[in-house]
Amino acid sequence: MKLYNINSPEEFFKVVDQCKGTVELVSTQGDRLNLKSQLTKYITITSLFSDESIISELELVAYDPEDATLLMEYMFSKDKHPESNAQ
Repeated sequence: MKLYNINSPEEFFKVVDQCKGTVELVSTQGDRLNLKSQLTKYITITSLFSDESIISELELVAYDPEDATLLMEYMFSKDKHPESNAQ
């Protein structure tokens, strides 16, 4: 699954932490990184935000169907865009 335009990585990683199973980030080279690992989170945030303040696109693999549902709910939620919650 792909997620787009993540403005709040903190909220995104809170959702990942709620997942029961493994959630992997698929790199552009095809490598899979476990997003539940603290080291991977640090590396991911550092590399994704080196040039931008927004994560424009992530490809994820969630092995548990409930985790996939949780991530899809996040993808369509307003929490992904904190500035839109002020309305």
